[in-house]
Amino acid sequence: YWLLKTEPGEWSWEDQATNGGLSKWDGVKNKQAQKNLKSMHLGDLYFFCHSGAKVRHVVGVVSIVCEWYPDGEEGIAVDVKAIGEMRAPADLKEMKGDGGLKDFAILQQPRLSVMPTPEKVWERICELDGGFGDGEDEGNDGD
Repeated sequence: YWLLKTEPGEWSWEDQATNGGLSKWDGVKNKQAQKNLKSMHLGDLYFFCHSGAKVRHVVGVVSIVCEWYPDGEEGIAVDVKAIGEMRAPADLKEMKGDGGLKDFAILQQPRLSVMPTPEKVWERICELDGGFGDGEDEGNDGD
């Protein structure tokens, strides 16, 4: 499991949901974040997180549909597809107060845009956010 972070003014969940939910995830310049992108595999699930001054919460789940490829001189990209919107997105402040999320990288490295998400953290966020998509038991499958 992973987390991809974006400012809604740059790329929002609404933007992601257009075009059949398919998009190129690019613009990642940080070397640690690029290393994380290179570790992703087809079918992996990712939290789609809005960040910024006004809105900071997980808004949906995407899946990788094309592993990393070069994008420009120093950049790389992956292609992702929207899987489902979170039913009740929890704010980052709420996550900080939850003891089950103390190992979540976003709380320790808030500026990193691409980060791994441990399975227990994934499950806890899905629980806080009421799961994702339209299905009854989505939120507990994949990796």
